[in-house]
Amino acid sequence: MTEKARAHLLITGRVQGVGFRYDTQWTAQGLDLCGWVRNRPDGAVEAVIEGEKERVERMVAWCRRGSALSRVDAVAVSWEDYTGEFAGFGIRR
Repeated sequence: MTEKARAHLLITGRVQGVGFRYDTQWTAQGLDLCGWVRNRPDGAVEAVIEGEKERVERMVAWCRRGSALSRVDAVAVSWEDYTGEFAGFGIRR
């Protein structure tokens, strides 16, 4: 059985208005991950990602690089207990 993981991310830099949430959703779905991503009022992007640990780690690495038009300055990662509460990966408002 594969190990499951959950990561809560706070991504700062030029990550709003550049398609970062949509690219995050597309990448997460391609990795068969669940969770959500959203813009925060402070200009950061927040995400919760769940799935197979190795795939979650790949998604965290992608978030550190960012999308083509973004500039990621920092990614704060909190590892949490896996819950399995999500059916897919979506964008929250």
